[in-house]
Amino acid sequence: MIAQIDDALRILVRNEALGGSEVDVVFDAPTKDWAARRNAPTVNLYLYDIREDVRRRERGLSEQRGDDGYVRTRRPAPRHFKLSYLVTAWTQRPEDEHRLLDQLLRCFLKHDALPDDLVVGPLAETGLVVPLTVGLPPPEDRAFADVWSALGGELKPSLDIVVIAPVDTGIVYQAGPPASKGTQVDMSDLIGGGADLGRRQHTAPPASVRGPRRRRPR
Repeated sequence: MIAQIDDALRILVRNEALGGSEVDVVFDAPTKDWAARRNAPTVNLYLYDIREDVRRRERGLSEQRGDDGYVRTRRPAPRHFKLSYLVTAWTQRPEDEHRLLDQLLRCFLKHDALPDDLVVGPLAETGLVVPLTVGLPPPEDRAFADVWSALGGELKPSLDIVVIAPVDTGIVYQAGPPASKGTQVDMSDLIGGGADLGRRQHTAPPASVRGPRRRRPR
């Protein structure tokens, strides 16, 4: 699932933001050592956080039926995970970096979700859309300065891209065979020890068996 999102973002950036220009698109951690080794204009999409979007979690099971119409399996609803990318531009001049960031921002603003033709493989198994956001404020428990501190680098202009991916849990519950004998009740006396097993709902016999109905005398 993560690999498919990486590929989708790479294609989106290359085709719509960069327009075929000779700019590298990488997913490396933008540390000081990496920045020192870089020798070409680069767009970096660093995946720095993965966490479940618990607000989207659904309860219950979905049913899958066979050709005969009977339930065969039951599955939990997909879970939704937020993949956060730190998007930065690296060139020799800050002005060029700002132009790249502007192109990237305009590219991502065009899409509320990943395009359908880029949702493939495990990412497409649930049949759900894959939402995408750009530049939203970070959660209260995380700041971008903390991310740069963890990378050991200096704070740099960046875009925060969040892709919310639906993920099939892979859990499958096999359904039991359909009931064929109807409902019955077993009753027992816990004190006296008596029992009445297999009690079913009473069904009146046909009229031909019951005989003619008697009238009450007036």
